[in-house]
Amino acid sequence: MDDEKQTEALTKDSAAAGQDILAPVDAWSKDYEEIDVFAWANNLVQYIDDLKIDLYFFNKNNTVYRTKLGGDVARQLRPLFLDEILEFILGGVEKGLIVRDFEEAEAEDNVLQRTQVKNVDKLVEVLNWIKHEQGNIEVFNEQEHDLKRIKGVVAHCTHKDMPKPFYLLKSLPTSQIMKGHTAWLLKDNVFKPFEGMSALKIPGENQLLVVGQDLFVFNQAKLKALFGYDAKAASVAIKKVKEIEENFKLSFAEGISLQSLIKGKPSTIKKMQKLEPGKIKQQDLIDHSDEMGVGLMTDDSGAIIIMDDRDLTRFVNLLNEDYFESPMTGERFEILKKRPLKPLDDEELLAPQIRP
Repeated sequence: MDDEKQTEALTKDSAAAGQDILAPVDAWSKDYEEIDVFAWANNLVQYIDDLKIDLYFFNKNNTVYRTKLGGDVARQLRPLFLDEILEFILGGVEKGLIVRDFEEAEAEDNVLQRTQVKNVDKLVEVLNWIKHEQGNIEVFNEQEHDLKRIKGVVAHCTHKDMPKPFYLLKSLPTSQIMKGHTAWLLKDNVFKPFEGMSALKIPGENQLLVVGQDLFVFNQAKLKALFGYDAKAASVAIKKVKEIEENFKLSFAEGISLQSLIKGKPSTIKKMQKLEPGKIKQQDLIDHSDEMGVGLMTDDSGAIIIMDDRDLTRFVNLLNEDYFESPMTGERFEILKKRPLKPLDDEELLAPQIRP
């Protein structure tokens, strides 16, 4: 079954069971308890030799596949995924390692960054496959699924005496994958074609760890590459949402909010980081919308109506002053990229006059 068909089948099966693949997102928000990762790591040591580790692949569509592992490969999982993470955390106790919320500051030496799983939608989707949709996960088959399309791997770790599993995640760059004519096999000191085979190399560095509802980030770039989540940008966007809600009267369709609409929209989030909502008054924004023919609507109380993504885009574009009418031709434009004009200094103003 290809990726699109599997995703469609999952959606139908989940709907029939009364749950959507994304419905359990709320479960990551309820009864949140911050994890003491140092106590967790110290407690894990007693179970480490008997952990059960299952390996899953996921692709760019966040479709998850289970893997079949030979005995020798299975024995490599713990040192490959877990040992260095435990060494980093437990060794960090003596070095003064601290945990800091990912949204509060950039990465620093001796700081382990953390965010809540619920903040990273695509990660939630991947983990929900493993937690709630085991019956719909296919075994990875190279002929049907193509190793080159796999984006990352998840090591799902359990023990009969541990109340909850934990997860270790790594990216899988295509440069780490070898297939057919792109690679040779060295056997008995003779290079031979790599026909009918694929090979991959799992990156060795620490990347992402999920314990409870916390995501511990050892490599910020990998979090963004795997799940498109920029915690710093998201944090700034949350503050901008608050500023906008303090300065503008808005009306939303039932069940949505400004915060929910911007989730998963990196271009909108990036634009919002530059906004200064306090500089523009509500009525001026509405009048400018009418002048430009943008079509922003208001309700009987004068609140700006935002029903969907298109309304959100218009509103943010107006706040960012992206609509412009040429004073020469009267034509109207949406400005895709604004570069402020800098005033010329005296030397630049005189330059045309002194040229020979």
